[in-house]
Amino acid sequence: MSDLTTNSSGQAIPAVDLEVDASGLKCPLPILRAKKALAQLQSGQVLKVVTTDTHAIQDFQAFAKQTGNALEAQVEEGLAVSHYLRRR
Repeated sequence: MSDLTTNSSGQAIPAVDLEVDASGLKCPLPILRAKKALAQLQSGQVLKVVTTDTHAIQDFQAFAKQTGNALEAQVEEGLAVSHYLRRR
């Protein structure tokens, strides 16, 4: 069994171990919530963070690069974006 699924546009999405809804929050709160949630996960587990902040796509790309966590996917779903981070 694979730990990847695909969404309606064919993008691979990893299986999620923990989800955080940061909808309605502005930077830096979604990143802070993600950091706190990642601390609860084991290495290799995946966190999904749902955001509505327009700058979140770039913020999560920078966060992943700075922390060494893998940004597996970023999926736009209407006004929200789901970010999938794999803990290092």
